[in-house]
Amino acid sequence: MKAYWVVRGHILDHKEYNKYINLAGPIIKKYDGTFLSRGGKQVEREGSGFERTVLIEFQSFEKAIFCYNSDEYQEALEFVKSSAKRLVVIVEGLH
Repeated sequence: MKAYWVVRGHILDHKEYNKYINLAGPIIKKYDGTFLSRGGKQVEREGSGFERTVLIEFQSFEKAIFCYNSDEYQEALEFVKSSAKRLVVIVEGLH
């Protein structure tokens, strides 16, 4: 069953966050993650504060968790700590 990373973000330091993006993209692809949405136009309803939404599809919940917990992804996350406020959810799909 497929799984998804749903990432909502408010970027505080674009230059520092771009370091994360440059590292994370190839890592996610290495673990067979597919970007379905990567920022772009959005309208927030029922709450606000996150101007960026990223949706990534994985072939299974286990692969999604494995990618997130990988040493290389955890190293990339170091650039997020001071550059963004984020909400990250890994959720199993219906099919």
